[in-house]
Amino acid sequence: MALPTADITSLSPEPAGAVLPPPRRRRLRFVANGKVVAGAVILGFFVLLAVIGPWIAPYDPSARGNDLVIGPSAAHWLGTTHLGQDILSQMLVGARSVLFVGLLAGVIATVLAVVIGVTSGYFTGVVGELLSVLSNVILVIPVLLLVIMIATIMEEANDLTIAVVLGLTTWPWSARVLRAQTLSLRRRDFTEAARAVGEPSWRIIGFELLPNLTAVIAARFVDTVIFAVLSEIALAFIGISGVSEWNWGTILFWAQSQQALAQGAWWWFVPAGLAIALLGTGLALLNFGIDEFVNPRLRNVVIGQVGFTPVLAQETTNE
Repeated sequence: MALPTADITSLSPEPAGAVLPPPRRRRLRFVANGKVVAGAVILGFFVLLAVIGPWIAPYDPSARGNDLVIGPSAAHWLGTTHLGQDILSQMLVGARSVLFVGLLAGVIATVLAVVIGVTSGYFTGVVGELLSVLSNVILVIPVLLLVIMIATIMEEANDLTIAVVLGLTTWPWSARVLRAQTLSLRRRDFTEAARAVGEPSWRIIGFELLPNLTAVIAARFVDTVIFAVLSEIALAFIGISGVSEWNWGTILFWAQSQQALAQGAWWWFVPAGLAIALLGTGLALLNFGIDEFVNPRLRNVVIGQVGFTPVLAQETTNE
């Protein structure tokens, strides 16, 4: 007699007889996710700060003053540096550089990943193999080292240059993920049906495959933005030329070089560190929310919640 076996717990659609919610309600399930809402609010706050920051900064971030290394006060809400520069103004002005590089690099990398990853996954012949080889070649390039070399060699390197270089070198990981997903979708019934009725390849990719890859693409975009933001801050922190005059990494660079911690000047590095952590948290929450929307096993199951309901398979005995 064979030993009893139990099927693994799985998530399945609503049980038989259940009344499905209206399509509009199902579409709103993504935006009703608490992680997505919190992440979007945090990201929206920093985007707004990047847009209006230079306009509302109370001082020129580079202007020197007589108040040297003083803590928060009515005149300087986040204190000053060793040159009397206002840290709040540096924070507000620096937000634009960080968000600009992160979002632009994310857009460039995501577009390349979608084009190359989906194309190489759908066309499995010579074209697909060549694009896959290209992804593997770009994947081994040390991104930060390349950016440092370019910023050092080019005299007119700026945030745009760094964003473009990061975008052109960070797409392979996303392309590999999208290629794997496309390979699993290209033989599904709906793509085979579209191919059988004579739909052209571009239409199958655009109207059959991409809608099913939207959440994956969004998740990869968020990952790339996080990497680009941290790379921009890291480059400024180590003093690489070509980065904008002020961003959060620059603030930390001067705080470290002037031994702010040893002086007890916590206001010099804590606000920038908190801003970096908060922005990273917002992007991570967005990523977690997208993952939960894509993968039903990650969703929190609540009684009466619209979506998927856990169904336990009963234990069966094979004789």
